Amino acid sequence: MKNGVKAYKFVEYKKLKKRFSKDELVRRKIDRLLELVARILGADKMVLKATKLGVIKHLRSGDVSKKALALKRLLYEDPTVVMTDEDQNYEVYLKNMEEMIADLLAKRSFEDQLEQLVAQKMQEKHEEYANQIRLQVVNEYNPNPENAQTLKRMAILEKMNSLGLAGSALEVLRPQSLEEIIGQSQGVRSLLSKMSSPYPQHVLIYGPPGVGKTSAARLVLDTVKRLSHSPFKEDAPFVEVDGAALRWDPRDVTNPLLGSVHDPIYQGARKDFADTGVPEPKLGLVTDAHGGVLFIDEIGEMDPMMQNKLLKVLEDKRVFFNSAYYNPHDNGIPLYIKKLFEEGAPADFILIGATTCDASEINPAIRSRCVEVYFEPLTPADIEIIVANAAKRLAVELEEGVKQIISEYTIEGRKANNILADAYGLALFRDNANGAKQEKPLITKEDVYEVIQVSRLSPFVTVKSSEKREVGRVLGLGVAGYLGSVMEIEAVAFPAKTEGKGKLRFNDTAGSMAKDSVFNASSVLRSLTGEELANYDLHVNIVGGGRIDGPSAGLAICLCIYSAVTGRGLRQDVAVTGELSIQGRVKPVGGIFEKIYGAKQSGAKCVIIPEENKTDVPMSLRGIEIAPVKTIEEALEYILEKE
Repeated sequence: MKNGVKAYKFVEYKKLKKRFSKDELVRRKIDRLLELVARILGADKMVLKATKLGVIKHLRSGDVSKKALALKRLLYEDPTVVMTDEDQNYEVYLKNMEEMIADLLAKRSFEDQLEQLVAQKMQEKHEEYANQIRLQVVNEYNPNPENAQTLKRMAILEKMNSLGLAGSALEVLRPQSLEEIIGQSQGVRSLLSKMSSPYPQHVLIYGPPGVGKTSAARLVLDTVKRLSHSPFKEDAPFVEVDGAALRWDPRDVTNPLLGSVHDPIYQGARKDFADTGVPEPKLGLVTDAHGGVLFIDEIGEMDPMMQNKLLKVLEDKRVFFNSAYYNPHDNGIPLYIKKLFEEGAPADFILIGATTCDASEINPAIRSRCVEVYFEPLTPADIEIIVANAAKRLAVELEEGVKQIISEYTIEGRKANNILADAYGLALFRDNANGAKQEKPLITKEDVYEVIQVSRLSPFVTVKSSEKREVGRVLGLGVAGYLGSVMEIEAVAFPAKTEGKGKLRFNDTAGSMAKDSVFNASSVLRSLTGEELANYDLHVNIVGGGRIDGPSAGLAICLCIYSAVTGRGLRQDVAVTGELSIQGRVKPVGGIFEKIYGAKQSGAKCVIIPEENKTDVPMSLRGIEIAPVKTIEEALEYILEKE
């Protein structure tokens, strides 16, 4: 466009000024502009237009003013246009004419492109229409879409549908009633109380994996919907989804939890909707769970944005959809789609979320809308009951000691069932190989040990309590997540070669707080015995090199050092937890609930805890003594070997 409009400017202006008069120079410029208009419009069309506008003679005139008028009328396409006083200034006039020619050139270029696109679209529509006609003719000629190949595939599919394997072992061994959920009587009772009310509440279930959280939620719904005052109907759905598998799509193309809109162009709505430009809402799991329970396993692993969207649904009890393609005034939109866009989809459900994460890792807004229930870690006794129940389901006999072996290698009910199911398969294979067909196969200890070796399992509890007394050894307690464990702490003390220049050695990996506990123990030991640790070469060791985050091992470390220095034996069936001040006071610590269960798993008969933690002890606790103490002197009374 620039080259065409300003072609005449390529002439050397100074030379022209010398050769021609001012009028001659203007005339030549107007001639160039007229030539450019002729190229844009076409010579024939320009002549016709000039005749119509009454300026055909002006084009051939040698008068500058007539040529200027002809150019102006051609560009304005108006026969009444005249030269104004402003046009007498030819510099202004020529500049205005240049701009109008530039606009004309741009318009013509755009029209050419538009005509090409229209022609292209017409060709595409023509081909599409022709294909539709061909398809219609084919369908009218042969309305049956089946042929030999499709019929063969249908027969194969029907044969596959008629075959099927038995359900998995986990399906067979899954609890069928609340009584079969072992070790969670308090948690199940709490969950029932939250759901059996006429006004059920959203619930978060915390606990280690494999303890029955999912089964409990499903069975609780089956129980409460039979109550006369329950808001749940008999057909109330239980929709289960894994929160770790739910991911937020920022484009909102897919959202299996909340639902999404399939737009007619980009996302492939139904063909009849796509043809008419109607967006199609796809309902999500929250709507599937309407009137029932939405169970989200591992809710702590959900995408944060997805959690925020879920909060909105919990608040509104509806899911709302949006689409740029939705036109509320379009009479071609089905009524149910209009209702979904204008009123939203119903999503009135009770949320039950299960997680193995700590409560602090869950979205605070979700926690504020839910009541919280804690499921307990399973003890070896619980695992033995689970194995016994599974053996009845499988109709097998267990050799003496099988239940105890399985309970040593796992604290998960699901894992215990897996081990037993694998051993069951081995027993069947062995009997079949020997030609023996027993009504009730016998699972032996060798079968279980073979499964354990193949699965590379290790004993869950490595530190066991005992009846004997030992000098310089004590059982401390730690906690990780929902699981408590027993730590073996040992110490040896030797008189220093030079009095007052004893050396202290402690695990570098144990952490700075654990080292501080050793220094606190030095002060407490001096007040108890008058002995200076500086007179001893002392070595304190956390067996296994574990890291101790926190001061809760302070009391155990001090008792261990006291035993090593004085030579007095300590009970090995007592586990200890508590922070120790330099004045010998036992201060409260966290994780008491989990630590007590860790002590029970090790077989300890007694747990020493701070007096201020008495209220943290579960009321339903059985089978272990709890010894609350205020000072180290009280702790010594429980743990020292009687003289």
